[in-house]
Amino acid sequence: MTKMNREAVVAEALGLLDEVGLDAVSTRRLAKRLNVEQPSLYWYFRTKKDLLAAMAQAAMTPHATAPLPAPEDDWREWFLDNTRSFRRTLLMCRDGARLHAGTTPTSDLDRIRHKIHFLVASGVPERDAQMAMLAAGRFTVGSVLEEQAETNPSGRIDLPADMPGIDHTSAFEAGLALILNGLVHRTEV
Repeated sequence: MTKMNREAVVAEALGLLDEVGLDAVSTRRLAKRLNVEQPSLYWYFRTKKDLLAAMAQAAMTPHATAPLPAPEDDWREWFLDNTRSFRRTLLMCRDGARLHAGTTPTSDLDRIRHKIHFLVASGVPERDAQMAMLAAGRFTVGSVLEEQAETNPSGRIDLPADMPGIDHTSAFEAGLALILNGLVHRTEV
């Protein structure tokens, strides 16, 4: 095993999460996986909640390190790409949406401010920019939560026989388009 440090503990915890799922992640299991005594984990994380928060932050790294919007970017395309990036990142980790839900992005606040400022500079009213980012984020977490909870191996959403089936990606894209269209409408008023 690599030298134990905070990052190594989080990496092993994410590996454990991918193997057993969020409900089965425990400090006892993690300590066994790391071949250490359970109390030694408290050196890095005082509580399981602290560990889960660190895991959520680490799991978001692909999205949190994506390029920020540039002034010349089309805000509509950027909004779509940013939300899709968030979805892809949540899907990279087993139970990624559940792990992320309820966390506060304290380490990402400057990036969020930059994104909102970009939308405002592009002509989106400030309150609408804030609410659009919040709505898109919560919509994405909810969509991924449903997708990751799905037990249907086909990946299609089960609907009554008289309604056409739809896959998770199509449902996500349709909802995202509705959010964007609503935002575009508000900027044109």
